[in-house]
Amino acid sequence: MEELQDVKNQIKTFVQECKDEKSLVLLDKLATGKMLRSKLILKIAGVSEESIKLCAVVEMIHAASLLHDDVIDEADTRRGAPSVNALYDNKTSIMFGDILYSKAFTELALMDREIAHTVANAVTLLSIGEMLDVDLTETFNSSYEKYNDMIYKKTASLIEASAKAAAILSGKDADKYSLYGKNLGLAFQMIDDILDITQDSETLGKPAMLDFVEGKVTIPYLLLHERLEDKTKLESLYKKELSQDESSWIKEEMNNTKALEDSIKLAKDLGNEAIETVKDESDSETLIFIMKAMIEREF
Repeated sequence: MEELQDVKNQIKTFVQECKDEKSLVLLDKLATGKMLRSKLILKIAGVSEESIKLCAVVEMIHAASLLHDDVIDEADTRRGAPSVNALYDNKTSIMFGDILYSKAFTELALMDREIAHTVANAVTLLSIGEMLDVDLTETFNSSYEKYNDMIYKKTASLIEASAKAAAILSGKDADKYSLYGKNLGLAFQMIDDILDITQDSETLGKPAMLDFVEGKVTIPYLLLHERLEDKTKLESLYKKELSQDESSWIKEEMNNTKALEDSIKLAKDLGNEAIETVKDESDSETLIFIMKAMIEREF
């Protein structure tokens, strides 16, 4: 998409306005992802100077959260490339994240008040979600409500805000698009959590079943834990380097208890609810395509 290049150029312009050479060097080191939030904004609001600026602000906020995330997770790669904290150090990663956050807010302050409030509020939720994520890795979490609250805040809130802000920008029904964005974000995270179990290390670009080793009790593990008569074995494998037998046992039990199957169904139900919400809107075809491409993939 040519428009995505326009977004990247706008981010570069915003960073150039900071008049700091090192920030430009660091910007070049950031691995660009799928730019899902920008794609969503541009599909809903169309391409204009305002929508490109909104995309740039949202992408800078997202990038800042990932810079901080990599420090928290002690990650040395991001999307297959060395992370900023690995190339430089944690301090640089945190400070560059702060520069991107604050510049994004500087630009947000010049935008429509309702749009600015929508995005700014999501950043607060996102930050709380980051903290919840860390807290939930302390002990085995068996609460679906806590997991759901965390993934909503950490992942879905900014996608929800992107869709809502784009709807406000283009005079569309903000509530409908807000729900679509929220469900897209929740389904996106759930599917990401499911793929950690169903795909191999090569496809994932990281060790398979790493989430559980890192202390993340995601949706398939939550359902499995709920359905196992004897929960002690699963609990004993929490945050442990898994042997081949232990990994196989988890996968077998997930199939036996239908924990995996039902996790996929939950994600698809969220996706289908979102499709139902926007099906009568003028841009529904593209939005339905985005959602279906995500929820109808091979597991």
